[in-house]
Amino acid sequence: MTFESFGLRPELLRALADRGYTTPTPVQSHAIPGVLSGRDMLAGAQTGTGKTAAFTLPILDRLSRAGRAARPRALVLVPTRELAAQVAESVRHYGTHLPLRSAVIFGGVGMQPQIDALRRGVDIVVATPGRLLDHAGQRTVDLGAIEVLVLDEADRMLDMGFIHDIKRVLRLLPAQRQNLLFSATYSNEIRELAQRLLHDPLEVEVARRNAAVDSVEQRVFRIDKDRKRALLSHLIREGQWAQVLVFTRTKHGANRLTKQLETDGIGAAAIHGNKSQTARTRALADFKGGRITALVATEVAARGLDIKELPYVVNYELPNVPEDYVHRIGRTGRAGATGKAVSLVASDESGLLRDIERVLGRRLETVELPLISTPALVPQPAASPGRVVADRRVATPQRAARGRRGAPPSHERASSSTERLRSPVRRAGPWPRRNGSRPGNA
Repeated sequence: MTFESFGLRPELLRALADRGYTTPTPVQSHAIPGVLSGRDMLAGAQTGTGKTAAFTLPILDRLSRAGRAARPRALVLVPTRELAAQVAESVRHYGTHLPLRSAVIFGGVGMQPQIDALRRGVDIVVATPGRLLDHAGQRTVDLGAIEVLVLDEADRMLDMGFIHDIKRVLRLLPAQRQNLLFSATYSNEIRELAQRLLHDPLEVEVARRNAAVDSVEQRVFRIDKDRKRALLSHLIREGQWAQVLVFTRTKHGANRLTKQLETDGIGAAAIHGNKSQTARTRALADFKGGRITALVATEVAARGLDIKELPYVVNYELPNVPEDYVHRIGRTGRAGATGKAVSLVASDESGLLRDIERVLGRRLETVELPLISTPALVPQPAASPGRVVADRRVATPQRAARGRRGAPPSHERASSSTERLRSPVRRAGPWPRRNGSRPGNA
């Protein structure tokens, strides 16, 4: 099957050719004809399957055949700013040869540029629920002419407590419209939402329910909580990882780990909800551009990140919701390429690991911890209490005092050390650095 077989407009086929896309992914093969037919749809598709193009292409085709309108005719609701920016970028790319306009609406930035864009007239609005309701309250957006509604990553929106905002948005829309619901996982809440929202929907599911993508190789390291940082730095150094997305459970944990990795000589940046949109955009750009090695993120902030050819994902801390594990590792192994997912599991996370394995329907491979080599470091400034110093131990007031009495001369380097972190299971060395390239994800 080719994109031409769907009967898409030549302008869309040209945009696809510009990006080097010739063959639709499975979700696109099933979803595009269904959307073009005007039917409601419930689609189960994980990240990296090309689901954004699966609804963007037919919506652009439909709207372009009817010509421009005075009010928005398509609305895409997403849970996070990053996903909103990603979807809006896809709309722009695929619609580059069409006379259609779009606007992206999310919080964390000023409203006035968004108001200006809406006043100029747009055909497609991509938005997070909260900021969209702010605009509706100020009457800067009119949703009364919406023909197509898309709920993208609906499971994440429910997890983030957006159900009430979604209901408020629905009350602003025309009763007669096409509804498309995309979700990586199917919880009971998603099924209930689909029953209320969708009419005689076409169901599309391109992966096993709640299954992790098959192209991701998954490993588990059992390790004490206070040794995780040393293991992560070792894996990055010895495996010569050029790019790794690391998940923490909290914003504070993301900030702390970022500073620790930088102390270890590994370029890192944090991305989470307390960061400004400017800082989040800069961190992501530095990561994609290869200027930093590790992007440390919380689950919410990483939702919707579109990072092509991402080879490694690390669960520094396991998620409290087992389905989130599927979303996390779905950041790698995209567009049919292989990826690696590492989980660092402390003893108090054993229950979370069992929950994840229950969702996946299988046990995850546990491997032996490697020999960890600590290289010599350039001397660093005197440590304040709690700061990590050259020998990787945490400085305390007592240690600081001992250091002042018998510290080595400042020109001396810390000596190298090698230490085994014990584990009863077989050993597996770090994965080698990925080489080569693969096609991008539509």
